Amino acid sequence: MVLMDGVTFGWLLVIVGAILLVIEVSSPGFFAAVPGTVLIIFGILLVMGMDVFIYPWGIILAVLVAIIASYVTIRAYSTMTPDKAPTTLSRDSVVGMEGMVKVPVDPSTLSGKVVIGTTEWSAHSSGGTIAAGKKVRVVASEGVHIVVEEVA
Repeated sequence: MVLMDGVTFGWLLVIVGAILLVIEVSSPGFFAAVPGTVLIIFGILLVMGMDVFIYPWGIILAVLVAIIASYVTIRAYSTMTPDKAPTTLSRDSVVGMEGMVKVPVDPSTLSGKVVIGTTEWSAHSSGGTIAAGKKVRVVASEGVHIVVEEVA
């Protein structure tokens, strides 16, 4: 049975760590960055001839390096991400918001269209017909459309 020497194993760790970082870059989600960083650090230590795993304190050092690498990676990610929440809307989250009628809205069909912010919604009115260009407020959401009323 042939065992790998420390330098070869170190290069293997560096390569695997680099692959994990490439995966993280191509599909962000923070699931591969920390292990990739830790593997690269330990690989570099092994390539430099520091086989920390043969000493009793090696496990403690490994845990400390993993914690430090995790902290640094998390801090790096937090500085790269925006502080604001994503700008997604669901039909339930628009209740109470105001918008503009694009295609006339009436109570009997879903052919009416209302623009709220930059999103167009299928709508029907809670009362009579509302002409295009009128300002409306969302009063409810039903199924895949919203219910609106004209704002005076």
